[in-house]
Amino acid sequence: MEQLYRYLEEGFQEMVEIRRHLHQYPELSFEEVETPKLIADYHEKLGHEVRTDVGGRGVVATLRGGKPGPTVALRADFDALPIQEENDFSYKSKVDGVMHACGHDGHTAALLGLAKALNRMKDEMEGNIVFIHQHAEEIPPGGAIAMIKDGCLDGVDVIFGTHLWATCPLGEIGYRTGAFMAAPDRFDIKIQGYGGHGSQPELTKDSIAIAGQLIVNMQQIVSRRVSALDSAVVSICSIEAKNPYNIIADSVNLTGTVRTFKEEIRNQIEKEIERVVKGTCMAADADYDYQFTRGYPATVNHKEETEFIAEIAESAPTVTSVKEYEPQMGGEDFAYYLQQVKGAFFFTGAGIPGRESYPHHHPKFDIDERALLTAAQVLGTAALEYLKKK
Repeated sequence: MEQLYRYLEEGFQEMVEIRRHLHQYPELSFEEVETPKLIADYHEKLGHEVRTDVGGRGVVATLRGGKPGPTVALRADFDALPIQEENDFSYKSKVDGVMHACGHDGHTAALLGLAKALNRMKDEMEGNIVFIHQHAEEIPPGGAIAMIKDGCLDGVDVIFGTHLWATCPLGEIGYRTGAFMAAPDRFDIKIQGYGGHGSQPELTKDSIAIAGQLIVNMQQIVSRRVSALDSAVVSICSIEAKNPYNIIADSVNLTGTVRTFKEEIRNQIEKEIERVVKGTCMAADADYDYQFTRGYPATVNHKEETEFIAEIAESAPTVTSVKEYEPQMGGEDFAYYLQQVKGAFFFTGAGIPGRESYPHHHPKFDIDERALLTAAQVLGTAALEYLKKK
């Protein structure tokens, strides 16, 4: 382990350079071209077995150890978001309207740096390491499920992954056994009323008024239809009905998200939303259209592998604390990997000391780049200790 940590320290500056390059040239989900090329070239120069276009735009690289043993997979995503960056540092995004506002540039840089360090130790390794570089984490159906269908987990015994978490202190590792991140689903509702002149509302079916009533009614789904012992979120995040000041809207579109951990609660809320929409529109003699689009399943960590991460993380030199976190309502398509093989997903604190921590998906999002080293140390420790243990 001392050897691994020394190699990672030596490669830290390169990790930072890779992260900053990726930050300047972000690519949206399912539109990644140059990023997977960079990743593949890096692994090829290390002499790893490389597969490109896995599941679409993913890259899988395999490092074979000098001795037989199990196979550990380590995953990092690399897509960006459609957000105009508001930071003013020298390496801010050069792509208008696109930025790495979730840390995926850091995930990629950390995994590449770790790959280089582990490559220097391959003759001593008892087993193999598969580096899964995944495209399109941000938009369902995501890249994970397609990469799995394309064989990225073939022969893999266990998988580990981390997310740089900007709202947690630098050096802190957050883990949780069982359901860690929620299933993120989307709903779209169109209320079809009957528009008309604002001076004669009695001749219309006011879709805005109906939408207002619907919003109020939907607040009771979680509070009155879901057990207080279960967690769920129903949020209406967009409402659109553009009209001149004197015209009553003919229709209104509402879009929102549902977050759940249990599949039965997920199914229940999908039905409850339509029941409330149907009842509200029926009372107003209006029509509606309702679409419920399922995102990723809940991210459920395996007990033994999660406890393993919590145990080994303490030995990483830059880790200052290891804590069990509460479940998070954010979603992650790492969930699909955990449905296929055992593993664990954890958070690596990346907050910048002394500066306001902007949340993920914020135009001023940023990370403390020292978290790249911490993430690489913990993932590397997990890989080598698992190979040794098995």
